This record gives sequence, structure tokens and C-alpha cells, in this order.
Amino acid sequence: MFERRTTGSVVCRSCKRLVSVNDERCFNCGAWNPGLWGYAPLFQKLGHDLGFVQIVTWGCAALYLATLLYSSKPVLGGFGIIAPDTWSVYVFGASGAYPVFEAGRWWTLLSATWLHGGALHILFNMMWIRQLAPVTANLYGPSRLVIIYTASSITGFLASSLAGTQLTLGASASLFGLFGALVWAGRKTGSSEIGRQALIYAAVIFVFGLLMPGIDNWAHVGGFAGGFAAAYLLNPLQRETFGNLILALVCLAATALSIMASVALA
Repeated sequence: MFERRTTGSVVCRSCKRLVSVNDERCFNCGAWNPGLWGYAPLFQKLGHDLGFVQIVTWGCAALYLATLLYSSKPVLGGFGIIAPDTWSVYVFGASGAYPVFEAGRWWTLLSATWLHGGALHILFNMMWIRQLAPVTANLYGPSRLVIIYTASSITGFLASSLAGTQLTLGASASLFGLFGALVWAGRKTGSSEIGRQALIYAAVIFVFGLLMPGIDNWAHVGGFAGGFAAAYLLNPLQRETFGNLILALVCLAATALSIMASVALA
């Protein structure tokens, strides 16, 4: 079951058609590294994003529930319907100028993207995750999806903190990073339709953020820039490497540690 295949054929992680274990790219769907270094049979049940969508969805849901349970008095109305209180999200790793610069909680640049301020907030963000993450994984590979997502969180919340936003959180910084990565992929690969749609969606959501109170547009801009820059460094025309996988695991471990550190040092 856990044996690595070094010769022969395996099922592509994305389209489920047979490919050579050593193929750089699937000839049917175009997914990079379809054989996953020979471990495709082991990971095929996780999907072409290696379960990252499920990790984000369930991770964000668990933390949202935890912040609600920790809150002394959750908000039950308005746009932030069923929202945890300010102290609760601070404890679990919300970012912003106060946590980063005044309290020295710099690691919240990683943790904040996993927290949400209300039921509608998490619902909309998880809907976008399910749309954008699989497309990004197909273009860059699942490991580089994780790297882009994490880098966008850092740049998004750093930009927001530098702009003076006192407390901020939400997966939208990383989501805008995926938009940025898709825009760069469209330019780099010639898939103009993907890049054009990603840019349109990003622009629409950004304008919506300008019209609605409480939306952190600095995090959106910073996340988009971070995703675009990370995608530039992680050329979608090149196959992802084993080093990308190691870096992705480091990103996930660092994120988990950032949440634990936030709670432990609150």
C-alpha cells in the first residue's frame, strides 16, 4: 500500500487516467507531476490538491467554533452574524498592527488566515477556496498551492498591519493570493481566459470591499501581490520538485505552530 512505484503506469492525481510514473505533466489534463514521485496510488483518494481544500475547510471551521466557544459574549446579529468577540480572535491568532507591532505577535501573519469573524465570513471564503484551490493545484501542483497560500497570508496581513489596521483576520488574504497566482499563470502559460477571469473576480470583490464596512482591502491587495510574486518564483511551466513538497510541509507546520503559539502566549 505504501510502496513507491518507480516504473510503469499510475493513475493521474487529477483526471484519473493512466500516465507514466515518470511523466512531468499529464497529457490528458495538463496537471504537473501526475504520478507524485511514484506515490500517486497512496494519495489518489485525497484528490488533485492532496486534501488541502479539506484541511483548510475543516481547520477554519474548527477554529471558528473554538473562537465562538471561547468568547464571553458572541455577536448574534448584523453582517458579523454569530461572530466571536475581539479577545477570542486575538487569543487564537488574529493579526494586525496591534498584535504584530505592539504585542510582538509577528507569527499571526500566518495564523490569521485560518480565523473568521462570522458565519457569513467563513461561508463565503470557504466557497471561494473550493473554487480556486483545485484550479491553482492543477496549474502549479499541490505543494506549490500550499506555498502560494501561505506566502499570500504573510504579505496580506503584513500590508494590512503596516497600513494601521488594528486587528484583522480571514482567508481572503490568501484567496487573493490565489487570484494573483492565476493571473500570472494566465500570462505565463498563454491561458488568457484563466488569468482574465481571475483578474475580473478579484476586481469585483475588491470593489465590493470598498463599498462594505469592515472589509480589509489592504490584506486583499497585499495577498494578491504576494500570490503573484510567489507564482512568479514558482514558474507554472516547470514541474514542481520534491523541495517544493518539503517547503509546503514546512508551511503547514509553521502555520500550526503559529496558532499554538498564539493561544499559549496570549
